[in-house]
Amino acid sequence: MNVPKDVQCVIFDMDGVIIDSEEIHKKAYFETFVSLGLDVSDELYKTLTGSSTLNAFQKLIAHFNIDEDPNELVLTKRKRYVNYFENDPNLQLVDGVEEIIKYFHKKGMILILASSSAMININRVFDRFNLHQYFTAKISGADLTASKPHPEIFEKAALLANTPKENCIVIEDSDNGITAANKAGIFVYGYKNPLSEGQTLENADATINIFTELEHKLN
Repeated sequence: MNVPKDVQCVIFDMDGVIIDSEEIHKKAYFETFVSLGLDVSDELYKTLTGSSTLNAFQKLIAHFNIDEDPNELVLTKRKRYVNYFENDPNLQLVDGVEEIIKYFHKKGMILILASSSAMININRVFDRFNLHQYFTAKISGADLTASKPHPEIFEKAALLANTPKENCIVIEDSDNGITAANKAGIFVYGYKNPLSEGQTLENADATINIFTELEHKLN
């Protein structure tokens, strides 16, 4: 897919794109796995990246054939995540993302947040880093019928932006998210976040290592 000539809307993933939270998510997940006595391999965990927490636990319950309520596991994992979020002073925005958000906003582009995280976690990030003012809408995959790699979240983002898909781009760091954008028919940049383990980005329409590359690509 060719780079859109007239980009009017930028759709951001959150974890691993806006905030370097993949590591605390992983810690919260694996503490939960240990509490359940589950031996989740790194390979299996990588397949969950980009999915909603509910979807991830539904997959694991089926995989291990265990009798657990996935909704209860979501709440357990979320408590662990919140503890890390509130007590980790090193948690920060991805390098350069605040500047590119402000750059797009100043140019009059519509910014939409499309994350698999629960809305309570999205708002927690946006409150902490004062990002609400730049975004027209925020979508949580946890509130949708299907999770990435299903395209629903990005289709809804384009609708909320009231912008044709050919005038939108997505920024993602996970293979599940990239597949969702592919299926939605929206040009997707794969962001090579070194903390996003095991993600190939092989189906991205283009890749970036730093956000300043987008200023040049979209001019």
